[in-house]
Amino acid sequence: MEVSKKIRIIFILSLVFLNISCDQISKSVIRKTIAPNERIEVLKDSFVLTKVENTGAAYSLGSNLTPIVKIFLLQILPVLILLILLRLILIKINYSKTTIIGLTFIVGGGIGNLFDRIVYGSVTDFLILDLGIIRTEIFNMADVSIMFGSILVLLSAFFSKDETFFRQKLQEDELD
Repeated sequence: MEVSKKIRIIFILSLVFLNISCDQISKSVIRKTIAPNERIEVLKDSFVLTKVENTGAAYSLGSNLTPIVKIFLLQILPVLILLILLRLILIKINYSKTTIIGLTFIVGGGIGNLFDRIVYGSVTDFLILDLGIIRTEIFNMADVSIMFGSILVLLSAFFSKDETFFRQKLQEDELD
């Protein structure tokens, strides 16, 4: 295996690990220092810390499912999807750097929440933002990683298509 491929794999795995670590360290601190449903206003109502154990997915979706269905939908299926995504970014080399970074954030955040579901039976959520026009439900750092990664992938897809469009236009103009 050539050096640049090794460096690429180390970079990808390091970013995934960094996302998992930030998520798990923040959740560990919250689990140890904040009582369930305690509300700590960091910046009045704009930035609030609290602790909620979510047994479902986003917005507690699936928390009332039967245990077998819940294990399949919230543990087994996500493991398969995350493994496929990780394999894609480790093996395929024709993704843009922005797409690769975005996918590493998605995988890292996904693993962080998946780890909680498997080890603790629920995901620890603890952040609420209310910035006027932007108001969130409760979330955690894994959710931040997933959202940030998704935005990077979407931006990369949007701008790479624009680039292709402009290249095609230039080629058409040169032919005319």
